[in-house]
Amino acid sequence: MKTIFLVDDSTTMLMSLSEVLKKAGFQVETASNGTDALAQLKGGLKPDLMITDQNMPGLTGIELIRETRKLPPFRFTPILMLTTESQQAKRQEGKAAGATGWLVKPVAGKDLLAVVKQVLPGT
Repeated sequence: MKTIFLVDDSTTMLMSLSEVLKKAGFQVETASNGTDALAQLKGGLKPDLMITDQNMPGLTGIELIRETRKLPPFRFTPILMLTTESQQAKRQEGKAAGATGWLVKPVAGKDLLAVVKQVLPGT
């Protein structure tokens, strides 16, 4: 079973995304901000995919991606940004930090799953 790590400061988003992903057969781990997420990764969590929000207290999503990419086990782990931000400059900043893809909220469950299947072959 593949593990997806959700990082978002909105409990509602975490709950709704978790439900969609669990129904699709994924194991889901969560963090409510970038600082907590980084601590979990450094503490031994090894997700197959991370999906993070951009605007959070502490580390932003882009900062979290930048820090995550510095950790050898996560150099090639797919990381998706799921945010309300849609400006091209932000997307380019995310890509430069190491984001695999960018989704704009709100995203329908079926659309999220389609992207997850693209970045996690064999799911």
